[in-house]
Amino acid sequence: MKLGSVVYCYRRRVYMKVLSLLPVILMLGAAGLAHAQAGSIVAWGDNQYGQCNVPSPNTGFVAIAGGGWHSLGLKEDGSIVAWGNNTYGQCNVHYPNTGFIAVAGGGHGHSLGLREDSSIDAWGWNNFGQCDVPAPNTGFIAVAGGYSHSLGLKEDGSIMGWGNNTYGQCDEPSPNTGFIAVSGGGYHSLGLKEDGSIVAWGRNEYGQCDVPSPNTGFVAVKGGYDYSLGLKEDGSIVAWGRNNVGQCTLPSPNTGFTAVDVGYYHSLALNEDGSIVGLGWNEYGQCDVPSPNTGFIAVAAGQCHSLGLHYETGIEYDPSPLNILQISSIYPNPFSSTASVVFQSPGLASATLEVYDMSGRLVNNRELGALPEGRQTVFWNGSSSSGEALANGVYVIRLVGGSESSATARVILLR
Repeated sequence: MKLGSVVYCYRRRVYMKVLSLLPVILMLGAAGLAHAQAGSIVAWGDNQYGQCNVPSPNTGFVAIAGGGWHSLGLKEDGSIVAWGNNTYGQCNVHYPNTGFIAVAGGGHGHSLGLREDSSIDAWGWNNFGQCDVPAPNTGFIAVAGGYSHSLGLKEDGSIMGWGNNTYGQCDEPSPNTGFIAVSGGGYHSLGLKEDGSIVAWGRNEYGQCDVPSPNTGFVAVKGGYDYSLGLKEDGSIVAWGRNNVGQCTLPSPNTGFTAVDVGYYHSLALNEDGSIVGLGWNEYGQCDVPSPNTGFIAVAAGQCHSLGLHYETGIEYDPSPLNILQISSIYPNPFSSTASVVFQSPGLASATLEVYDMSGRLVNNRELGALPEGRQTVFWNGSSSSGEALANGVYVIRLVGGSESSATARVILLR
């Protein structure tokens, strides 16, 4: 069962408030990347239904999701590929299989896709109406699946839930506004607010809805069967709820993480160096990341299996440091409070972070000092050099390391 699967939307027309002001934007990368980077999928763990057998050609994927005993991948052409258990038709993507910008797996046997027209498509197990998207089916910017319920995030910052509501997991949170991310657990739901706090509702038998204090500084949230994970802007993970098999036992060192996902009773964390850490239940080897554990750009967890999206270069991956200044990813993107800019440094005597608005105006300029060779991370909080909060929109991040060394990437600020 896949729980808490949610994928942000990074293609044209998703963030309507931004794009209506900036129609020149064409595409943003999936899986938290500054640019659309295609990749191949690596899968491991329980494979009784073939959920780890990625269909050929295993190339051109930009996002991944794990269902109960099935897996899903979003292609760069906007189509969805699904494989594994298909008892309820959860792998039968609705026609036309095109124009999708996000994908999510439901916990028992349903799947969800967000189309570029901002509508949600759902298929598979529907005993509780979890595939019946309420009207009006428009204006969505993110989608998530719980065990037997579904969630959608609207462009106005509100959350809509449908399906099994035994524990109130589909009830609208109050106030239902200001959300920037959503995730579905077993029988609970979670929303990330633009101020960096998390709101949780639904079943709370194990404290999975009791967000630890301080409830601030979060940039991502995921719901497991009866536990929850939050990723902080400093790259650390916070976990709460049931911990019977170590699913809430935090990694050491608990730092440098850029993404998390959860399955039934196991968790996955993506490190800024491109490696994946698995935590919790490991009966099927779902926490044993295959070697070489490097070059990953996204993670997803199913009930007892795991998925990693591997950066696709067209040549054999070289884990050695690159001898150029290069931005690897910006996470989250879009962001509301703090963006983590992960980049590769060739070793610089001095470096500068510059931020430009879409008119080309320099709005932030910060000296970073000397940077050693290897993977580095710098943060930007969406403010100007003087500390003034900047308006929503698209900005260009530029790292400068001398007269002939620079790297740029785009990021969306959406408060």
